Amino acid sequence: MKIKLGVLAVAVPLALTTLTGCSMTDKESDDVTYAGTSTSSDAADALEKISSGIYDLIGVKGKTSDSRATVTECAGKDPDTYFRVLHPWSFTPASPDDLEVAMQRLKEALPKHGWKIVEYGPDNSKNKNLRLTADNDAKKASAHIIQMAKDNPPMLSVDVISGCYQVPEGQKVEHF
Repeated sequence: MKIKLGVLAVAVPLALTTLTGCSMTDKESDDVTYAGTSTSSDAADALEKISSGIYDLIGVKGKTSDSRATVTECAGKDPDTYFRVLHPWSFTPASPDDLEVAMQRLKEALPKHGWKIVEYGPDNSKNKNLRLTADNDAKKASAHIIQMAKDNPPMLSVDVISGCYQVPEGQKVEHF
């Protein structure tokens, strides 16, 4: 399934907000959590597995968008050495009635799987979309989920983003 323009219109500003800072930070600083050393490809594969785990928690039938992870910069760090990975995707339930069920299941299941919900409630848009933000310190990742009930079709917009990685010594960040 292709990503709809409406999903991108929501995901891109959310991703930019996410890239410039989120609640997944070290206690001592305002910087994004350090995720360790990795190649861009390995980090992208790991983040897509985290996304798959979130998908598994939804627990209702539906379709996901066909999207891949992308490499982004770590604000204020050398872009040839440091990077984050963003995996934006959407979920459209088979039945519009299952959208609320899917969001409720995520709200209940994420904490049971190592995620801490740091934000939950309606946004300031005219649609009052329900937003959920959760951090997983062990996985060095954050998930931003938006229940877009008034879209046609209704869907969840999901952005999963890593902490800040450093490439192994002697290598450069692969951008994709």
